[in-house]
Amino acid sequence: MDLQTISMVSKNFGISTRTLRYYEQLGLLQSVKKAGYAYRTYDNDSLSRLKEIIILRKLRIPLKDIQLILQTEETTIALEVFQAKINELSDEITALSTIKSILAEFITHLKENVEVNINPRLLADEPLLMLMDTLSISKNNLKEETHVNDLIHTNESLSKLTNVRIIYLPPATVASIHFHCDEPEAHANEVMNKFVREYNLCEIKQDLRHYGFNNPNPSSDTPAGSPDHGYEVWVTIPEDVVVPEPLTKKYFAGGLYAAHMIKMGDFHEWQWLCDWAQISEEYEPNWGEPECMDGLLEEHLNYINHVNLPNTEPVGMQLDLLIPIKPKHHL
Repeated sequence: MDLQTISMVSKNFGISTRTLRYYEQLGLLQSVKKAGYAYRTYDNDSLSRLKEIIILRKLRIPLKDIQLILQTEETTIALEVFQAKINELSDEITALSTIKSILAEFITHLKENVEVNINPRLLADEPLLMLMDTLSISKNNLKEETHVNDLIHTNESLSKLTNVRIIYLPPATVASIHFHCDEPEAHANEVMNKFVREYNLCEIKQDLRHYGFNNPNPSSDTPAGSPDHGYEVWVTIPEDVVVPEPLTKKYFAGGLYAAHMIKMGDFHEWQWLCDWAQISEEYEPNWGEPECMDGLLEEHLNYINHVNLPNTEPVGMQLDLLIPIKPKHHL
């Protein structure tokens, strides 16, 4: 039986070790322990299961529904989930088809009056208004693809972010913990959570915030299977708090950031946010230290309410992905 370490699986499948651990917490995936070996490993059955999870995620099936599909042998469950997703997509395609028709009507009207300014009465056309009343402004940007072979291109079109927020993170004193091992996120958060609980920081600092980032950032030069991966966790603290070892006290300068919220496990959306930052007309990346994730941060939203739970990464946990940015100076 061939076994792959968590770092090998992470690199080969393009999934973070944190996501793999989260799938285990949900019961979607199982790792095995090899005698005399310290790291999580995965056998062929687990890797096959992971491939199934990835396929279902690419089909935009929610994790709660993937749990239902994979944890039962009843094919009716999968049929119900897939049919529900088809119905959801059909509704969105219908809505977009209506929008397409309305835009075509606008174009027709405008071409008839191409040399005059837009007539405000165009947007008061009763039949068009009746159509628009049926639409939802929250529909996703779906491309009407019908072939299975076009799935990758469809996912690319869905990946374009339109809900990026521009926020300011205030300067802060932080307690910092850093681990360099096969699962640094888990070890760093375990130590930080203990510190927060023992010092009752949730009561002392009710605006407490939790950040994390790769340190060093994994690179393409890292050998496959190497546990050479680091992660650092920060928690904002009052300036006068004494930080016990192995934690250290640091200063976070804050600044302007582009923020995109994800559910726990959706770390592939980092690439979407980075793509947004590269093509934005108003902002550009304000990269930090390359070895520290280029200044990118992950903020645990609602950490102050989760830190005392038995499972500090509960199902549905939300994170903000954060890229440091600066305004573009247009000439």
